[in-house]
Amino acid sequence: MPKTTEFSLLFEVSQTLDSSLDLREVLGPVLKIIARHKGILRGSLTLLNRDTGEISIEAAYGLSPSQQRKGRYRIGEGVIGQVFQTGRPAVIPRVSEEPRFLNRTGAIAKAESSDISYLSVPIKLENRVVGALSIDVPYREETSLQDEVRLLSIVGSMISQAVKLRQQAQEERRQLIEENLRLTEELKDRFRPSNLIGNSGAMQAVYDLIAQVSGSDATVLIRGESGTGKELVAHAIHYSSRRAAKPFIKVNCAALPEAVIESELFGHEKGAFTGAVSARKGRFELADGGTLFLDEVGDLSPGLQIKLLRVLQEREFERVGGASTLKVDVRLIAATNVELEKLIASGRFRQDLYYRLNVFPIHIPPLRERKTDILQLADHFVEKYGRANGKQVRRISTPAIDMLMSYHWPGNVRELENCVERAVLLSEDDVIHGHHLPPSLQTAEASGTVFRGRLAGNLAGVERELILEALKSCRGNMAMAAKAIGVSERIMGLRVRKYGIDIWRFRQ
Repeated sequence: MPKTTEFSLLFEVSQTLDSSLDLREVLGPVLKIIARHKGILRGSLTLLNRDTGEISIEAAYGLSPSQQRKGRYRIGEGVIGQVFQTGRPAVIPRVSEEPRFLNRTGAIAKAESSDISYLSVPIKLENRVVGALSIDVPYREETSLQDEVRLLSIVGSMISQAVKLRQQAQEERRQLIEENLRLTEELKDRFRPSNLIGNSGAMQAVYDLIAQVSGSDATVLIRGESGTGKELVAHAIHYSSRRAAKPFIKVNCAALPEAVIESELFGHEKGAFTGAVSARKGRFELADGGTLFLDEVGDLSPGLQIKLLRVLQEREFERVGGASTLKVDVRLIAATNVELEKLIASGRFRQDLYYRLNVFPIHIPPLRERKTDILQLADHFVEKYGRANGKQVRRISTPAIDMLMSYHWPGNVRELENCVERAVLLSEDDVIHGHHLPPSLQTAEASGTVFRGRLAGNLAGVERELILEALKSCRGNMAMAAKAIGVSERIMGLRVRKYGIDIWRFRQ
């Protein structure tokens, strides 16, 4: 075969193998190229199924579908089976004189078998035979068939290399997908709505709103008092949305001076102002494709409100000191702890911006309106800070629970978290007692005592706490509780009446 024709064949095979990521789509065309250049009668590419140990025809030229289905072998069986077993090419000058040639497909008639030569070369992947490329041609001397074997071996090597590259690409893609899924799940586990602790009806309503808005790109306005967890809600929305793999960028509009907030949001060009020694991307650019969270949006100046309105309307802006218009794809979530309606009435907040932000409002209820969540939150923070400080706090005492439940929590969840962290640090017996809580919680109403002087009041408080603990441990059995603290049942009854303790709650 002339070298130019040989190069042409190999070039066409190479282009065909590169034309599709699905190898099954190109194996048939590769056989057609060989047939066109070499004048073969029939050709096949067989592959080994590692699970079943069976060799079958994956692609063929000159064979009918029924003939292809018949072409099945085991390793060591027939010419093809021995090619798989030995890893060496097989050259059969006359198939009629070779007992190993089984003619399993039935494609070669007995009358023509003496005029047919057969070649088969292995396809190897890392010294392991994974397939075989086989052809039959009009009879030729064995010496002239060696050139055909060499050319088929080159084609087989090209196919094995294509298989290897596709396997590597598939493995890299699989690893990338698994890593993305792992990271996404980690983020969802950390910020998913279930991590917004609380099962009260008010919080269930918040969870429902998060689920409804997460699948869209609608602008969200989160409202609520300071410390209620507005940022956690923003996290939950982002990491439950289709933008979860993209950036989540946050800006506290109240924490940045007015002189730098514009540069922080929109970026600046080199030399835009004193100190701008280089160009810098703003938060909108950094959040492109993802979510931008603007906390305390009510503190924006009137000038920045106008620029923010333009971004919301047009999805475009200019850097400070720049002339080029930049376009971004950003989902905006804003939050505030002030009543924007009052700011609008006083002229400090633009009404048109308010309507742009208030597309999907979510109100986070204060902690005093979801009392049933307090103990669940407290338990969560006890576990969190116990683990962080190497302490194993087993429980919260009854008087401490009463104090937590009686307090009005002006600082909301953030204040509760700080109180519990302090109590965990002070605890020395694996229990959080009432005296571990801050002075702001140490009230007559919370402790259930009326102080008649400093010593008497403290003694009464300690006595009541001991009685409550004993009753709790004894499930409301006053006789057992009296014995536990070393007093008579009569004294126990008098003290229970004195402090107005309801023993039935310990029996439920």
